[in-house]
Amino acid sequence: MLKSIVLLILLTFTFGAREDQQEPFDVELNKLNDKPLLPVVSVKNKLIHRGVFSQDLNEFYFTVSDYDYTHFDIMCTRKVDGVWSKPSKSVFNSDYDDHGMSFSPEGNFLYFSSTRPVGDEGVSDTWHIWRSEQRDGQWSVPEYIDIVNLRDKLLSHPTVTTSGELYFHASNLDYSEMDIYYSTQVDGKFQLALKLELPNDKGYNKCTPYVAADGSYLFFATIKDQLIMYMSFRNEDGRWGEAKALRASISTDGQGNPNVTPDGAFLIYTRGMHGDDNKLPEWSLKFVSMDSVLGK
Repeated sequence: MLKSIVLLILLTFTFGAREDQQEPFDVELNKLNDKPLLPVVSVKNKLIHRGVFSQDLNEFYFTVSDYDYTHFDIMCTRKVDGVWSKPSKSVFNSDYDDHGMSFSPEGNFLYFSSTRPVGDEGVSDTWHIWRSEQRDGQWSVPEYIDIVNLRDKLLSHPTVTTSGELYFHASNLDYSEMDIYYSTQVDGKFQLALKLELPNDKGYNKCTPYVAADGSYLFFATIKDQLIMYMSFRNEDGRWGEAKALRASISTDGQGNPNVTPDGAFLIYTRGMHGDDNKLPEWSLKFVSMDSVLGK
């Protein structure tokens, strides 16, 4: 059961280079109260995964994969004069698998997960964390983020606070013992990672975290019979409070990959179920106002 559910969180991997294939995309503009919001991307013969906005809301990055959850690519569509462009592979994308991206709160760094080679024999061949920095309007060559005490683990879905606290999920290479970890940044270097401790933790595997820019709240998904999204708030003493499942109308059907728009107005997440012998998997990006999430 665990392995089949892990497929839902996009972690069945094929390593190594692959052929570049052009896939047809159609981009529409979703609306909320007649206001343009989220580009809805229709992809032929692909699954759509995590989606994130740039700081100015004029670029939208999303991940696509094959139906067997291999061959991950980060795509980008740009809004020009109110029209979203045909998506193309992002500058962070490689001939390997790339996924799980998020921007730093200031928008000058993009963190993501990749299977590209690290080039260190002491680091396992699996997903690790990388980042690119925007300099004078150009993105730098991605650099490997070395979490020293987790070099032999699978690391994915990084998200970072303004203070430089990095959250991500990590597991053994067979996907077991998956949980959320965090690492603080000192003089630009990330320190040894610690496992996130939550009160009344039921022991479920956890994945795909998203942390608020100010570190005040955290979204993530737990792996049960399906993915269920949870939210936890940080207390005044700095400790995390008990995580609560999002209301049923949001988290009922295999939700994960949460992310919040840079203006803090909307939660974006993935809803999807794996298929069977007669039906292909179905994945889609959803959005809901943060006021609604918080019950305001």
